[in-house]
Amino acid sequence: MLRRLALRDFVIVTTLEVELGAGFSVLTGETGAGKSILVDALQLALGSRGDAGVVREGAARCEITAEFDAPPGLAPWLDEAGFAAGDALLLRRTIDAQGKSRAWINGSAATVAQLREAADHLVDIHGQHAWQSLTRGASVRALLDAYAGVDAAPLAQAWSGWKAATEALQTAQMKQADLERERERLAWQVGEVDKLAPGADEWDELNAEHQKLSHAQSLIDAARCALDAVNEADDNAEALTGRAVDALQDVAAFDPQLAATIEVLQGAQAQLQDAAHTLSSYLHHTEPEPERLRELDERMSAWMSLARRYRRPPAELPALLAQWKDELRALEAAADLDTLQRDLALAQAAFDAEAKRISSARRGAAPKLAASVTQAMQQLGMAGGRFEVSLLAQDAPQSFGLESAEFLVAGHEGSTPRPLARVASGGELSRIALAIAVTTSQLGEADTLIFDEIDAGVGGAVAETVGRLMKQLGRDRQVLAVTHLPQVAACADHHYLVSKSSRDGHTRSDLQAVSGEARVGEIARMLGGERLSGTSLAHAQEMLAVGAETPAAPRARKRS
Repeated sequence: MLRRLALRDFVIVTTLEVELGAGFSVLTGETGAGKSILVDALQLALGSRGDAGVVREGAARCEITAEFDAPPGLAPWLDEAGFAAGDALLLRRTIDAQGKSRAWINGSAATVAQLREAADHLVDIHGQHAWQSLTRGASVRALLDAYAGVDAAPLAQAWSGWKAATEALQTAQMKQADLERERERLAWQVGEVDKLAPGADEWDELNAEHQKLSHAQSLIDAARCALDAVNEADDNAEALTGRAVDALQDVAAFDPQLAATIEVLQGAQAQLQDAAHTLSSYLHHTEPEPERLRELDERMSAWMSLARRYRRPPAELPALLAQWKDELRALEAAADLDTLQRDLALAQAAFDAEAKRISSARRGAAPKLAASVTQAMQQLGMAGGRFEVSLLAQDAPQSFGLESAEFLVAGHEGSTPRPLARVASGGELSRIALAIAVTTSQLGEADTLIFDEIDAGVGGAVAETVGRLMKQLGRDRQVLAVTHLPQVAACADHHYLVSKSSRDGHTRSDLQAVSGEARVGEIARMLGGERLSGTSLAHAQEMLAVGAETPAAPRARKRS
């Protein structure tokens, strides 16, 4: 869950730090005080878009830090991404006055995309305009799939494979003649170079051997001359060195300093003997090979002829042959209509199987989701209302499957369910969105739920129900709500007051936890405005007493 949120130079916040606890917490304050600024800041820390406009006027940069309990399910991702893992997860982000953004996870530099990946495991945020996304087909389908426990990624992958196979067959059919001509050209070129069968390192080996054989007599003459000088001439180096050693050994007893020189000469004598042995062996095994030299000339001439024909350095011929063979295999595959048709049939079958599996899961989940949301609506002042999930078959398969999904709502008993977008009442839209949020909040693994003024447009007894529902959710998750409703605020386990003030010509926003008389006063303000009366204070005390007694039985969580 979210343990701590710290802001510096963010919008109208100079510095602010708040430590949050478990259960149900509310943020309240006057309109414009900056309640939603905290949610906006948290979203930035979780990877949402940000620009220079979020930097407080006159500041060089803003900084947001969010500290969470590290969820166990995130540990493999942290390890794979190279981030340190521990009991806490620290997300930090800065944006400077030029709009440049930097991010860190547990002290290591991170990308904004990595912040977003981590956010999926940490927080679910439901905004005051949540109902708008519920009118979009993609959002409705994603919510239904999540409720059904469906992973749509394999379906999208199967769709991509099917489309690719379709395009490959269509391309081959349209370009069959061109492909055949290109295949014949490549096949002839491959055949020509294959006759030579150039080895990967053969050109360098041919050059080295040709150079040696073309200078064979010079090599033999030089080796013979060297052997004479070292060992076989009358005054050879080995004999002269031996003579020097003998001369010094005769007088070495008179001066110990000569011992080192004698040792050096004896070493030189041994090396000369080794050199003589090597030269003798070289002369024994080296002789002119005119036949082999002629073979090398012919082989290298064939290499040069092909290299000139295809305008490549000779050393590149083996790689060129491998490239042409790969291209030829690809062309033969592209021109093989029978194989392409089989591939298309297999790809379509794979998509159909996955689409049918997901359709079955959606059909099974749709009435269950509808029943759950309908039940929640009854508690939110929509007695007799009905919620339905309509699955509409597509004229043709799509990347998302065989059907689209739409939410239908009947606000009152006896009325006909209509698409959510056509529900006229703003209050009804907010309550329906809240009912869906409460129902689907059991999905996923995020331990923190945030409701940003999602209770707008409701009041009275319905507001009390909203408060009880959020407190109920707070029994097994951390719930944070930004609200204008005193009935909701009175049910909270923790209450934070956001206030705005002006100092030195600058507006700033502050936050503090309230309890006791301060909390009574804030609830009273929410009930009746700035001028507090004995009646409003008494009413506030009564609401807080009722809120504290509100039962909140633990709910089973559905985890993905």
